[in-house]
Amino acid sequence: MQARRLPAARGTFWLLEGFRLFRRNPPLITALTLLYLLLVQSVTVLLPGIGPILLPLVLPVLTLIVANGCRLVDEGLAPGKATLLRGLIGSEGNGLAMLRLGLLQLAGAVLLVWLNSLLGEGADPFTSLESAASLPSAEGGAGAAARDADMLGALLRLMLLSTPLIIAFWFAPFLTGWDRVGPLKSMFFSTVAAWRNWRAFAMFTLAAVVVAGIVPGLLLILVSQIAGLATNVAFVAVRMVLVFLVAPVLTASIYVSYRDIFRPSVDENA
Repeated sequence: MQARRLPAARGTFWLLEGFRLFRRNPPLITALTLLYLLLVQSVTVLLPGIGPILLPLVLPVLTLIVANGCRLVDEGLAPGKATLLRGLIGSEGNGLAMLRLGLLQLAGAVLLVWLNSLLGEGADPFTSLESAASLPSAEGGAGAAARDADMLGALLRLMLLSTPLIIAFWFAPFLTGWDRVGPLKSMFFSTVAAWRNWRAFAMFTLAAVVVAGIVPGLLLILVSQIAGLATNVAFVAVRMVLVFLVAPVLTASIYVSYRDIFRPSVDENA
């Protein structure tokens, strides 16, 4: 399994190509993305006891199903059981390996919580963020500053600890499901691919932050300065754009990054 080394500008291409792919079939990619987000939220909220255990187990499968939607749009195929569940069922399916990949993701999530607990004085990742956010602000500027510092510290710690896990599983579901690579090997190849293309990933992350965070934030600030009463309307509009446009485009971009690195023949003329 050979991973191409790409220039930094390719990260921006992933985002642009993800938008182009989204434009070819907005209903399908949007529906799959929303279904993914809904299932993740439902498992977390409706199953508080087993949700944190069940979610990592099914995330690789859910990720592959959404990517199958992007792939069938890319290849001009019709949606159906065979195309949406490609890599999971049938003679070319690798469902058991995907389950083992989910077990590895669960183990990684447990390790993440344990490391964060060691560094955060016994608090799990979400508890540390909630406790930082709930610090009393009635003490004036000092209290607010302490609360903001604790929240920032907890968030940065969680981001740093989770980055290796995200990298290891970025391509792993695609490699295991489509290319029939073993779970451990797929995590290894995913990590190597991300390391070889860290400049492209950095550019992609920067572009995604600008599109999904900075631009919407600036728009909300601008609207609030011009017309305070329209702030709520603008907030709802921005959220709608994020959910129905930005999230599906980012989803398609992840598929494009796999295609670009591991299937160069598809993008050689791009």
